[in-house]
Amino acid sequence: MNPAGSPSPFSFLPTSILLLAIGWGGLFLLFNFTEPLLLPRWFFFFLVVVAFTGLALPISSFLNYRFPSDPPATVRVILRQALWVGVYAATLAWLLYGRVFNTALAVILALAFIAIEWFLRLREKSRWNPDRTIN
Repeated sequence: MNPAGSPSPFSFLPTSILLLAIGWGGLFLLFNFTEPLLLPRWFFFFLVVVAFTGLALPISSFLNYRFPSDPPATVRVILRQALWVGVYAATLAWLLYGRVFNTALAVILALAFIAIEWFLRLREKSRWNPDRTIN
């Protein structure tokens, strides 16, 4: 951990590699060996979440390590932020499938996810913690 308390980005590499292998490997197998029926379609959205979470995990951990916050980002916060990226990618894929995707909707969804994460971090900051010292 750095002095601010965020975990090192290198500690997330095994998890990220595992998620990338499951997500992108599963998508490869899904595209090449299944018919586009109902169960594979839902499995596609699950694998998109896993794949993009694996992509975002090292980026999220690096940004939280490089730009520390008060309170410092924990492992749960970093995983949650990476998971938001995966859910966002799956939501965009679902909108593309329904042929209702447009750029304005993508921007609005991104802003909504960013606002939700900002409010969650604001709630964490406002909670009383007797272990933290006041500077």
